[in-house]
Amino acid sequence: MILGGPLRTQFEQALQDQVVSMHSPLEMVKPMVYSLNSGGKRLRPLLLLTVVAILNKEKVDKAISTAIALEFIHTYSLIHDDLPAMDDDEVRRGQPTSHVKFDEATAILAGDALQADAFAILAQDESLQDHQKVALLTELAHAAGSSGMVAGQLYDIQAENKNIEFDKLQQIHLMKTGLLFIFAMKAASIIVEVDQEVANLMTKFGQHYGVAYQIHNDLKDVVDLNEEVDSLAYSDIINQKSTYPSLLGIQAAKESLIEEIRLARVALESLETVCHKSFQALDNFLIPLEKYL
Repeated sequence: MILGGPLRTQFEQALQDQVVSMHSPLEMVKPMVYSLNSGGKRLRPLLLLTVVAILNKEKVDKAISTAIALEFIHTYSLIHDDLPAMDDDEVRRGQPTSHVKFDEATAILAGDALQADAFAILAQDESLQDHQKVALLTELAHAAGSSGMVAGQLYDIQAENKNIEFDKLQQIHLMKTGLLFIFAMKAASIIVEVDQEVANLMTKFGQHYGVAYQIHNDLKDVVDLNEEVDSLAYSDIINQKSTYPSLLGIQAAKESLIEEIRLARVALESLETVCHKSFQALDNFLIPLEKYL
């Protein structure tokens, strides 16, 4: 299933326009663009744009810069995750990782640039009011920074070659993976300016979707390992990382995935009741997660 449709097209064009407008040395832009265009599904920005389109189509244009900033942050995190000091992955999405394609120093700097530029894109967005920009900058910093994604990566590294409790695994995945999905929903609520009840339901969907997405990926790696696959599936084994299947077993991991998808759909049903709108376009993000059930 191709998610996004016209929103994907609009996002890709806006992303390319953003890249073209960059006043950076070519040697800096090339590794940034290489990773931005490495075949990602754009789930985070499309989740943001999709919910904005559901709630108020006229505000989609106001959400584009935030969606780009979110993709910049996600891409930077992948570049750094792949580094020899982190997961030491040489292939991502069938292509050489940034430090292999260029070199380690260039990859680090490309990630640094994407992170810094993400906040500049938000701060310079003239389509948003100042209070919205402050709220978005604050939420993105919390989701991606020292109490969010970066801390999740630290905990993930510290847990290698160790037996950890399930609660700790949940915390790692929430911080490392889930918080950017939650940010996508919070960002939509800030841009559309919904009431607190709707904002809470949107956050709840983002939380359950993020957990479901991680469990799905863990199950996918188990299937892939039986079929000869992308090195990222082997990376978790080599680094002896804890996953949902390794801690719970495959069947229990599937049951957890079923429950998270159910809870995400409960949030969507509540949103439909409160907003009097169809949220089927968000349910389309859940359908691919059922593949390994």
